[in-house]
Amino acid sequence: MILKINRFLEKAMPFFIPSSVVIGVLISDYIVDFSYLIPWIFAFMTFTGSLNSNFASFKNAVLHPFPIFIALIVLHIVMPLMALGIGHVVFTGDIYTITGMVLMMSIPTGITSFVWVSISKGNNTLALTIILIGALLSPFIVPLTMSLLVGGNVQIDSFHMMVGLFWMIVIPSIIGMTLNQVTKGKVVNILSARLSPISKIGMGIVVMLNGAVVAPYLLDVKLKVVGIAFTVLAIAFLGYVISFLVAIWCKQQKETVIALTFTGGMRNISAGVVLAITYFPAPVAVPVVLGMLFQQILASIFGVLLNKYYRKLELDDTIISES
Repeated sequence: MILKINRFLEKAMPFFIPSSVVIGVLISDYIVDFSYLIPWIFAFMTFTGSLNSNFASFKNAVLHPFPIFIALIVLHIVMPLMALGIGHVVFTGDIYTITGMVLMMSIPTGITSFVWVSISKGNNTLALTIILIGALLSPFIVPLTMSLLVGGNVQIDSFHMMVGLFWMIVIPSIIGMTLNQVTKGKVVNILSARLSPISKIGMGIVVMLNGAVVAPYLLDVKLKVVGIAFTVLAIAFLGYVISFLVAIWCKQQKETVIALTFTGGMRNISAGVVLAITYFPAPVAVPVVLGMLFQQILASIFGVLLNKYYRKLELDDTIISES
């Protein structure tokens, strides 16, 4: 029953997450006071996701570091700079919106990217390693990126942001990986399978509460909010495209390309919203929350596109070999 619920939630993610945002906005008056639960629920989600990996994952990174290097460059240099540039062009002078877009592209890859890599038959080990390294580096990379790119215009509490990332991502990840290592992977069947659906429901709750916090800004539907939504969609779309093209350009194998596309395109947006709400003025959270509306939908679209792309390649190879 638990496995069936988990599979159903995985398939429903493209609709479940955007719906949670909408519900959170509509019932914001009733749930906004529970927003203090967000970091705790998020830490639980991180712990659950990390149960599938262990410290042995680093061995693959050491032996084959090039794909990891590609992912980190795209995730933490190319996309934040692109978000900054697009933000300044489209929303000149609106530093809060620009900051939100940069934050959305500065946070590490999302744990849910592993789900999509698995569904698309990509390199699961590579995906887990990128997620793991991103999680461990996030307390240093995210505050540094934000300080360098927008720190001169927005006051950033880098120290407390770093502490928050440690408690939400690093500590739960280390606990989860340690359990996996100690039990030699048995914890995956014992705990991970049972906690996965609860974690996905937890993600919906976090998204709902985040939506409630920024409801005053989203309910005030103006042309600007629509513009932010389309810009965020374009930036998120480019994240997938650039990750895919760079992987192809570097002549990576099919499984690696799939892993790099999803880990480069997806972000730990829930963490981004928690950071935006906790350490920045509320308007900064608007682009990040809007990113939640598109992330899972884009993942499902690129899953289909990747499948079609490789089917076409296989078909072309078959035709050439037969001729």
